[in-house]
Amino acid sequence: MRKLVRFFGIAAVSLVTLASTPSFAAGRTDFKVCWTIYAGWMPWGEAKTQGIVSKWARKYGINVDVVQLNDYVESINQYTAGKFDGCAMTNMDALTIPASGGVDSTALIVSDYSNGNDGVLIKGKGKKLTDLKGQQINLVQFSVSHYLLARALESAHMTERDLKVVNTSDADISAAFATPQVQQAVTWNPMLADLKAQPNVTEVFDSSKIPGEIMDMMVVNTKTLQENPALGKALTGAWFEMVALMHANNPGSTAALTAMAKSSGTDLAGFKGQLSTTALFYTPQAALDFISGPNLPVIMTRVARFSFDHGLLGQGAPSADAVGMAFDKGVVIGSKSNVKLRFDPSYVAMAAAGKL
Repeated sequence: MRKLVRFFGIAAVSLVTLASTPSFAAGRTDFKVCWTIYAGWMPWGEAKTQGIVSKWARKYGINVDVVQLNDYVESINQYTAGKFDGCAMTNMDALTIPASGGVDSTALIVSDYSNGNDGVLIKGKGKKLTDLKGQQINLVQFSVSHYLLARALESAHMTERDLKVVNTSDADISAAFATPQVQQAVTWNPMLADLKAQPNVTEVFDSSKIPGEIMDMMVVNTKTLQENPALGKALTGAWFEMVALMHANNPGSTAALTAMAKSSGTDLAGFKGQLSTTALFYTPQAALDFISGPNLPVIMTRVARFSFDHGLLGQGAPSADAVGMAFDKGVVIGSKSNVKLRFDPSYVAMAAAGKL
């Protein structure tokens, strides 16, 4: 699941050491990327199972191992430490963990955004956001749930000073909400669907009200990508072949969706329900339009501000501009001398043009 952990354990000297290891060398043929269970990332596992990843890797003369890890936090930590060349993560986590930790990273594929997969819940019928005033609310602190709460409060002309946040792990959020002591919570699917289905629970805000702000991405090490463009081409080609199969509405797509549902611990109907609140980009052009659009720098400026306000850009960060981010058409926000997160549309553009 998409939770956040602080990652400040890599000192500058360690980064220099990592950058000089074989895992970052040019002219390589073997690569590893990782992912964890979440509706928008299940296609990576199925693409491996069906041989789609290996097919695209062979096309470019490389080997790509797509590895499923059990812990989302650990997957990002391992990527940040150089154990993997790429990792599936959210936009906010990409900024606050590898990028703020000094690892130059590229969002190779923005695969989807949460369109209702994350929500704010209050026990009781007919509740409103303003009913949160003076209350406690349980969520995974400093995660996308925390970000969603901040945006929800902003829409109601409130701030976090109007309530108390109680840090609760994603593994414990459902059990906590089942107790009378917990009346409010923020979480994501599949926990969100389970809690919403309980009687007398009102969802007062969800991520569909902030479209595009909670993104799911395949993030790769920028230096590795620059020196080994075959990796970017193989991953991009495999991804869009897989999601096209999912969207084909034929026996093959049903079989693939059923397999992904089983792997994620639900049935076909449950998995389709999760996909219905996931704005998955099923074509390269749809993904390209999003990553090249004018709203992306605006969104990431807002994410950077939230991250800075909550101390997520590092102890020495002087402002929300501490970490630079690069976008299409040469747009840079934040520090131009410290660009560590790049939204590069070039590989998706190749896919959209049929040039992979």
